[in-house]
Amino acid sequence: MPEPVSRSAARSRARTAVLRRRILAAVLVVLVAAGVTGGLLLHHLNGNIRTQNLVGVGTAKEKKSGPINILVMGSDTRDGQANCALGGACAKETTTSNAAAESDGANADVIMVVHVAADRSNASVLSIPRDTVVKIPACTNDGKTIPARTDRINASLMGGPSCTAQTVGQLTGITINHFVVIDFAGVVTMSDAVGGVQVCVDNNVYDTYSHLKLAKGTHTLEGKAALEFLRTRHGFGDGGDVGRTVAQHLFLSSMIRQVESASTLANPVKVYNLADAATKAVTVDDDLGSVTALSSLLLEIKDVPSSRITFVTTPTDYNPANKNELIVAPNAAALFAKIAGDQALSQKKTSTAKSPSTSASSSASRTPTPTPSVSSSSPAPDYATTADAATGCAQVSTYRTVSLHGVPMTPIRAYELAQDVPDSAN
Repeated sequence: MPEPVSRSAARSRARTAVLRRRILAAVLVVLVAAGVTGGLLLHHLNGNIRTQNLVGVGTAKEKKSGPINILVMGSDTRDGQANCALGGACAKETTTSNAAAESDGANADVIMVVHVAADRSNASVLSIPRDTVVKIPACTNDGKTIPARTDRINASLMGGPSCTAQTVGQLTGITINHFVVIDFAGVVTMSDAVGGVQVCVDNNVYDTYSHLKLAKGTHTLEGKAALEFLRTRHGFGDGGDVGRTVAQHLFLSSMIRQVESASTLANPVKVYNLADAATKAVTVDDDLGSVTALSSLLLEIKDVPSSRITFVTTPTDYNPANKNELIVAPNAAALFAKIAGDQALSQKKTSTAKSPSTSASSSASRTPTPTPSVSSSSPAPDYATTADAATGCAQVSTYRTVSLHGVPMTPIRAYELAQDVPDSAN
């Protein structure tokens, strides 16, 4: 088990809360730009979008003047040849170029509820750590019924997006109106479409599991290198999922800045390529199954000032039965009730982000020894932070989280010893 993370790593993790809005925006901003490309292209883009029914969540259709709750999931699916080839570990892989590869199912490695207030004056982004143990209801997906069980919440996606929506609704009391699922291949394709995504690492790193190998500094990643960065866990932080999440958020934040740059949006070819990649990257509920619908949704969200978009992580404790798992802390109920009741978590006046010691992500930090939850009758001050931008370098692990030739070592040392392995970025 790795040693506790450094203070600088903890500060880096705290900053990730301000980036969660960008995961949704990474898809939706591009789709808005796609609306100007003309009728025929719009028809093509609409054909890219995959849809599924949103079922089993009660009266989920929002009123035009009511709040909107969108469940955003990042899937580790290997379904389809592209995702299988990129992700590996598939149940069955085919050698023909047009055949799909089968997978054993998908987990939701990112789970967030984006709540937009009825008056559109504020929004909340609730993150639920993927290793949180919850009760998952019985779900039917593709004609197969998966019985109810207690499991990590990321496993709920094996029953389909509606199953995760039902699980989140049961846990939080928040009625889900829409869902967006983003896969590996789409994000990588989008990184290529913008001409690469700039990332920074604070030291030399070689993760022998994801195969990411980068020298200290800033790099522009495309294709396979981008995927290696997104999948790296052992190379960052304490070698766990928190470090990987930090790196993913930094990657997506950088990609959004590239998407929003004048050089991208002023180039019709780049705009179309981005829109094509984005629409291929997502699976949404039927009501969001068009570029027009997705654009309308973004227009609802974009009017919320950044100072009133609150990022919050579900308060958790370590599971006494398994330190690799989390359980929902008692004070989470008050936070869930606020969001479900359409109560703003941010003040009307603009305020600066909270210090890392009381930031949203601190309550879900993965450290080797459990830390107690902060009890509060008003959860927002303890778990909420607002901001509109963040930058930084992914923090390379200083612990023996990788192995080279069977010898445990730090990713920094592995980089030094693997001179024969080419770097992921030139």
